[in-house]
Amino acid sequence: MKLLVVGATGGLGRDAVANALAHGRATAALVRDPARAALPSEVELVTGDVLERDSLGPAVARREAIICALGSPSPRKPSTLLRDGTANLIAAMTEHDVRRLVCVTLLGTGASRSNCSLIYRGLILRVLAPMMSDKQGQEQAVRESDLDWVLVRPPRLSRGRARGTLRVLREGDPGRLGHVVRNDLARFLIECAVGTHHSRQALSVGS
Repeated sequence: MKLLVVGATGGLGRDAVANALAHGRATAALVRDPARAALPSEVELVTGDVLERDSLGPAVARREAIICALGSPSPRKPSTLLRDGTANLIAAMTEHDVRRLVCVTLLGTGASRSNCSLIYRGLILRVLAPMMSDKQGQEQAVRESDLDWVLVRPPRLSRGRARGTLRVLREGDPGRLGHVVRNDLARFLIECAVGTHHSRQALSVGS
């Protein structure tokens, strides 16, 4: 399985890369500046920028699955990076017949608002309100594609010790989530990328 991680230099992206390598997956990372990536030597560094569509073709070509863990430039400022960058990624995947996309968005997007804890809904989502339209646009781009996609909606990420278990709620399932251990989430992303389960589903995921 040949994986490409987009957003690999962020905290979640780095954990996803580490988990992929630990399970023997051939792993590449999309980076704007390879000299500053500071990723393990086993990782293939591919230069590209999600906002430059022409740079993505060589990055996605011959991959079997893509994990998109893009982060917002600033959660407190409006942006279209997630929407536009993901749309460019989808276009490149479609052109090169790469089918599997695992895309990380956010708990509270769409119908997953019902899965938020009261504290998360009242405090975290209020702080993150400026970026929510970009998250919604990102999800819309994924849903409107013909790809074999999985949307993963985590709540607040914590750096605690991995628990080895997750709660996974499909869209419309009851239950509330308040946080997720980042390494557990990274492991789940790899499982979704290399498997065929959860196809075209939006999942709320927490510890």
